[in-house]
Amino acid sequence: RRIAPARAPFPPARAEQPALMYYLRLVFKNIFRHKLRSLLTLAGLVVAILAFGLLQTVVHAWYAGSDMASAKRLIARNAVSLVFPLPRYYRDRIKAIDGVTAVAASNWFGGVYKDMTPTNFFAQFGVDHENFFDLYPEFGTNPEELLAFKKDRRGAMVGRLLADQHGFKVGDVVLVKGTIYPGNWEFTVRGVYEPRDDTTITRQFYFHWDYLNEEMRLRTPRRAEQVGVFVIQIADGSRAAEISQVIDQEFRNSLAETLTETEKAFQLSFIAQTETIIAAIRIVSFVVILIIFAVVANTMAMTARERLAEYATLKALGFAPAFVAALIVGESLMITALGGSLGILATFPAAAGFKATMGSMFPVFKVTPETVALQVAAALVVGLLAGILPSLRAARVKIVDGLRHIG
Repeated sequence: RRIAPARAPFPPARAEQPALMYYLRLVFKNIFRHKLRSLLTLAGLVVAILAFGLLQTVVHAWYAGSDMASAKRLIARNAVSLVFPLPRYYRDRIKAIDGVTAVAASNWFGGVYKDMTPTNFFAQFGVDHENFFDLYPEFGTNPEELLAFKKDRRGAMVGRLLADQHGFKVGDVVLVKGTIYPGNWEFTVRGVYEPRDDTTITRQFYFHWDYLNEEMRLRTPRRAEQVGVFVIQIADGSRAAEISQVIDQEFRNSLAETLTETEKAFQLSFIAQTETIIAAIRIVSFVVILIIFAVVANTMAMTARERLAEYATLKALGFAPAFVAALIVGESLMITALGGSLGILATFPAAAGFKATMGSMFPVFKVTPETVALQVAAALVVGLLAGILPSLRAARVKIVDGLRHIG
């Protein structure tokens, strides 16, 4: 009597298809065998990856000001504190130092537009109108508008983000109530400067330092001829430390000693005041990932425990323990890949909505490639770690014990 040949593990019509395709199909079908549990796990993954991405984007937005800093710009301020001004005549002495190509004064104004609500707050600076924008090539200006700004004593240049937020147009008169410099100040918008790219902050309001100085001469002469900081352009960024030392040495033992640093270091000094908040946001973002790891690990542990009999059957049919382990790890990776992908896709519209709501606080709020890479890495690590322990247990289970198990 002839013995019938053993039946192929897959139908003949499909035998030519790659084994990997069968493996992926099997893993995909296993994911949704318990639909409610899988959907809840997916929902948790989407929310976690989305929250992680948004929190990381907040951290990047916090550093946006320092990221746009130029290596060829230095900031000189009073060595005691930024609160104390510097004499205006320092400008010419700084400009005479070797390696310095241009110097412009900049003075924080701190006025109130309309009211004290956060949405109406924006930075205002009195600057050297003749050359200030030459030091900031990332600000795109219309030559005619820039010329009109230079000719108008009360003229102002506003950034594109600021103009869009408040509807400022060329020719508009902007009334600002002074706080540091009391009184009502009127400025005429003479131009709108554009960002070089979407990482450039354009929410600043610039006007003539000369206008501010002239009013101070009339109101409080003691406060005239003083500026907050000097913005210094140098020819070679690699000489920043050297030139900074030379500038500070120039005014050593004077009534107003200087502290000169790179523009990036100057910006980071402000961020350092809120370092605890940033650290807390970072910690929370990773805590979210730890929580979703616990959720996925619990889901995979329950899944593996329920299917021990199936895994024992596979081993009895001749499948290697590694194949059984690969099924569980693959299922864990696939479910985190699906949830992670949806979370990453949801991050972009969520970030756009957040920016529309909180644009006054975060003028640059962009999901960076680094953030997306962290989201991908977090999803893959969670999937891999959540599947390791259940897969090891299933791979090591004895066939007899597995067949006796009731899920």
